[in-house]
Parts: sequence; structure tokens; C-alpha cells
Amino acid sequence: MPFKIAVASGKGGTGKTTVAVSLFHFLLKEHTPNIQIIDCDVEEPNDLLFFHEAEAESEHDATQLIPVIDNDKCTYCRKCVGYCEFNAIVVIPPVNFAEVNSSLCHSCGACIVACEFGAITEHPEVIGTICNYRIDGHGILTEGRLKVGSAMQTMVIKQVKQHALKDADVIIYDAPPGTSCPVVETVADADYVILVTEPTPFGLYDLTLTVDLLKEIRIPFGVIINKAGVGDRKVHEFLLHEEIEILGEIPFHRSYASQYAKGEIFKNIPGEIETQYEQIIQKLIVRST
Repeated sequence: MPFKIAVASGKGGTGKTTVAVSLFHFLLKEHTPNIQIIDCDVEEPNDLLFFHEAEAESEHDATQLIPVIDNDKCTYCRKCVGYCEFNAIVVIPPVNFAEVNSSLCHSCGACIVACEFGAITEHPEVIGTICNYRIDGHGILTEGRLKVGSAMQTMVIKQVKQHALKDADVIIYDAPPGTSCPVVETVADADYVILVTEPTPFGLYDLTLTVDLLKEIRIPFGVIINKAGVGDRKVHEFLLHEEIEILGEIPFHRSYASQYAKGEIFKNIPGEIETQYEQIIQKLIVRST
């Protein structure tokens, strides 16, 4: 079974994607070719931007089953409306109107159970795409991309995770920022979660929210402090007080940030940053055994 690592953060901009793709890069380069990274930030996936030699392998539709009401069979009893928890169904008996609003539907199937007349059937609707890429001839990058206008992030994440390789040594989930349902879906089956934060008041506030979430769902985790050397020491004080492991501290480096902005993060990596990632990987290896 693969060792599943989720990389998450309470807020955007802390360096979560930087950490996720860097771990993938160093693990692939120095430790195992049998590795996969899954970009679960389906609203704005950008892991692929850092792998210029990626080779596209396959593309699939992410779909959602949407109920469709047959007006010839519908009696307009409105029982399906009462069963729908998401107010996705409109039935107006005086004008013989019945319709499902696909943007509100969560495909729970309650309306089908409610209908006694067989007037409701489900049909697939595309809500995104799932693409697989080969990296450096060995590693796999899998990307989920939500269709513009769709609100079904969690459903796309669930489907993109179904493309996880069962025979991989390591799988890295790059989670969306925040603490909402898409994050919970991403980290749900992870063996270990890496929280990425920055030493700023905003970083600390959002870190505390994510720590509370992971404690609630009881998944082991550690913290990487990115952009170390800027801001203050309050993040360190919080982690010390809560007895949370600091996996590593990635120092702020202006040239490194410049390379990131160009999508060339793996060119001329400062030695102190490369050393930090190697130390982090050694700690992860210990946890995986």
C-alpha cells in the first residue's frame, strides 16, 4: 500500500504547492520513481506549471449524476421537493412544471427514492476533467480541474483521488487551501498531513483552524514553516505550546521566490533549501515504516 501524504494549509499563499511539488521532485529524483502527486486544488490546479517536460497520458471526464424529471410520468405531487435537502427541485402543479436545478443538486438520490411513479432518472453531466501526466519518464502527476461555474469541488476531488495508483510507494495530495469540505475530502484517507504555514499573524490564525480540524478528524500531522526568517516567532510559540512537530523551516530566499514566479522552481535551488527538504523527507521515511 502506498504511503499517502496530504499537503495542506489554512490559507492560500503560504507555499503549500511549493512544498508539495518540491517533495515530489526530491522523492522522485533521490528516492523512488514509483511516486504520484495528485493536484486536488481543482478550482485552480497549478502543479503542472512546474513540470515543463510533462507528457500527457490520458484525460477523463469527471461527471455528476443529475436527476431528470419525465413530465409524462410526473404527477406533480411535490414529494421529491420535500425530500430534497438542497432545494434543487422546483415543481409547480398548476402549470405542470417540474425541473431540477443542476447547480444546486448534490446527486444524493433522495428524489429518486421519493418518486413512486418512476418519473425521475439520473443522467451524467460533466463537471470537470481529470488528466494524467508522466514526469521524467517515471512519476505520475494527476490533475483535477473543475468546470467553470460548477460548485462541485468535493465531487471532482473524490473522483480524481480514484486515479491514485495502488502500487505506488508514495502518493502526495496537494490539497486546496482552507478548512472546508474539499480539504476534508482530500485529507480523509491520508496517512499523514503536512501543514504549511508562514510566520505571520495571518499564517498563525489559519494554522490554528487547520490544526483544530485535523485533531477533530484524528489524522497525524506535522508543520513546515515556509518563508522562515520573516515575520515573528508566534507560530513557533504556538507549535511549542501545542507540542506539534516542526518538520522543517524553509528559509525565505528572494532568488528562490523569483524562480517560483517563473515556474522554474527546480533550477538553481539554494543549498540550504535543498538540505531542508532532504531532512523533511528523512522524517517522512521514518513515519512511513
